[in-house]
Amino acid sequence: MAKFIGNPDFKHGTKLKIGILLSNLGTPDKPQRKELRVYLKEFLSDPRVIETPKLIWQIILNGIILNTRPQKSAKNYQKVWTDEGSPLLVILNKQKNLAQDLLKKENLELEFAIGMRYGNPSIEKGLEELREKHCNKIIILPMYPHYCAATTGSTFDAVTSTMQKWRWVPSLRFISTYHDHPHYIKALANSIQKHWDKHGKPDKVLFSYHGIPKKYFTKGDPYHCLCSKTTRLVREEMGLSEEFAMTTFQSRFGPEEWLQPYTDKTVEKLAKEKTEHLQIIAPGFSADCLETIEELDGENREIFEEHGGKKFSYIPCLNDQPDHINLIGALIKNELQGWV
Repeated sequence: MAKFIGNPDFKHGTKLKIGILLSNLGTPDKPQRKELRVYLKEFLSDPRVIETPKLIWQIILNGIILNTRPQKSAKNYQKVWTDEGSPLLVILNKQKNLAQDLLKKENLELEFAIGMRYGNPSIEKGLEELREKHCNKIIILPMYPHYCAATTGSTFDAVTSTMQKWRWVPSLRFISTYHDHPHYIKALANSIQKHWDKHGKPDKVLFSYHGIPKKYFTKGDPYHCLCSKTTRLVREEMGLSEEFAMTTFQSRFGPEEWLQPYTDKTVEKLAKEKTEHLQIIAPGFSADCLETIEELDGENREIFEEHGGKKFSYIPCLNDQPDHINLIGALIKNELQGWV
């Protein structure tokens, strides 16, 4: 017999509320091999992330990857870990608190929670917090500007999987993309300009997005197109040429072809072609994390300098910048129409 979670303390007349869940990819609990093994097992077992037949993939995952990758990943996480903890989780909490304060000043009484797709605190935990606060309307904001089945789609899976266990399913609104939102484009342009004011305008700037296997794109995932549109809109906003501001893709995993051009190969090529001053921005990441701090500002800086590049700088993510918080507020307010 099915058992559904109810609200036993609910009384008629209880004020019902609107809840907001901010979600991001996730992080291990600690930058250690044991915790990385748990985190990677959950992440790499998601069929949205790895579309290889389950039986074959589980043999590879448990027999090879989980015996080798956790140790290496732990060392990389140790490079970016702060006294407060994982940068991604620290920043997501700041984004939540600042967005809540912003909307409260506009007399919008909302309940906020966070939930990571993998690791802790989980999406299920965040949703449970909102359920216990009697939220009968919930807005889900995955902090991925560009829809991708492996990120945004997987978040939707986790949300609906949790709510399948609830007796009282709330009204639900889900923000699947904001890659071309005017506030987002303007925030990116402002971030780039502020960086130039401090570090100078480079010879080239790379817009580096997290890659996905090319076969996902050919099967119909819109991610590549959304990333390309973001770069184009920022170029138009700032009056930049396509040759100057290029779109590339990073963080490939495994032997198959991913979206190209690859960030690391492009960085190497530009250095060899005597590009002296290179800057990289990561518009697909709403918060700095392992892939931006260690991979872009670390590994790709080394590649550029090793092959003759003179000056390299990384333009930080929007993180908790005021115009980013204003964007989050604008996205939420748009979804509140008809509810408030």
